[in-house]
Amino acid sequence: MSIPFRCAALLSLALAASPLQARAQDRQPPAHRQVDRRSTIPPAQQPADDGRAARVLRFLAGGTAGLVVHEAGHVLSGVALGANPGFKRLDYGRIPFFVVTHDPVSRRREYVIASSGFLAQHAASEWLLGGPPLRPSPSSFRKGWLTFNLATSAVYTAAAFGRFGPPERDTRGMAVSAGDDGVPEPWIGVLIVTPAALDTIRYAAGDPAWARWSSRAAKAAMLLLAFR
Repeated sequence: MSIPFRCAALLSLALAASPLQARAQDRQPPAHRQVDRRSTIPPAQQPADDGRAARVLRFLAGGTAGLVVHEAGHVLSGVALGANPGFKRLDYGRIPFFVVTHDPVSRRREYVIASSGFLAQHAASEWLLGGPPLRPSPSSFRKGWLTFNLATSAVYTAAAFGRFGPPERDTRGMAVSAGDDGVPEPWIGVLIVTPAALDTIRYAAGDPAWARWSSRAAKAAMLLLAFR
């Protein structure tokens, strides 16, 4: 349950949103220049720029909501399974972070707790994509939330295939506790990237039925491993 990967996903959101913010700032008239009828900047431009900045902030707020939901999945599953979840400092790389920890539990419970962040993401993505088409929607908050979910899955997939990151990473916890003897971590990467890729298609193509049900089947497969 390592937070650095989620922070990396949030950073990607900030980098994606910053060009919009920069363009909004570029259109602001300098403080020393008085805007009058001869100005090349239309007076109606100022409200539009303020609206764009607000959309960027809502987009980033949606990404933060995605982070909270992911971590809440770990904490709530740990509480439900009597694992006494908590937090500890993680020194991985040059920047200190924190991770969600819990008491030693059985292999099945370990898998459920490790995968619960992704399962919470999956539930959120189904809610985000299950209503009216999200792509033409003006809801920057919902788009930021979905973007965080997809970015987090992409970062963890890379970690699973490359087997890098702190030992507390979710994909490693799932891999060592799945089945009777564990599974290779790249297999977990496939379980994570498949629904993320299908949800990307759902967003871009208006949630076609084949992508919707294929994504749901892949998400169910992740949950069913807990009962193996």
